[in-house]
Amino acid sequence: MSRADNLALVREYTHSDSLMKHMLAVEAAMRAYARKFGEDEEKWGTVGLLHDFDYERWPNPPDHPLQGSRILKERGYSEEIIYAIKSHASYLTDCPRVSRLDKALFACDELCGFITACALVRPNRLEELESKSVRKKMKQVTFAAAVKREDITSGAADLGVDLDEHIQFCIAALREAAAELGLLPATSPATVAHSTEVRQDATDSNSEGSR
Repeated sequence: MSRADNLALVREYTHSDSLMKHMLAVEAAMRAYARKFGEDEEKWGTVGLLHDFDYERWPNPPDHPLQGSRILKERGYSEEIIYAIKSHASYLTDCPRVSRLDKALFACDELCGFITACALVRPNRLEELESKSVRKKMKQVTFAAAVKREDITSGAADLGVDLDEHIQFCIAALREAAAELGLLPATSPATVAHSTEVRQDATDSNSEGSR
């Protein structure tokens, strides 16, 4: 399947702009890690892009991600891709995260949502955003409260990467896709005000990986 096919599938089932951007963010991080680890970038990108495509229609576990898994199987996606997507749902106890692909998806999912939330309250968005700022926000329990901090920390540990390095790596990956993610630096006070209004909606949608 091509990326165009993947995007068409996402758009078939997803109308939420923030959820769409979350999947694009996770795709960007997964592609970056595939390059880092010498893995198949298209496969890893596919897993990142499709991991939540069914969530808007079937938000309750275990329908998500099992309904999506059924659709992916019908569309001819590989068992490896389907399993990796299922494994990001911790409540599916029969799908433990085994491969590096599985672990990378879980490690990137919640973190990408949290990085996005951090960026949306900054005029410069991702520019000059550093790991230490993200770590500071993680300690603020009322900020992006839907994001499970323990999933961010355990995901990095399970992937075998230092948490600060993992955060900085994902920030860099999202910067490369900033235009597609709507995270280019704000250029006017009106843009800043608008992003402040929508940040909670984006935070809620971007924190959907731990369902």
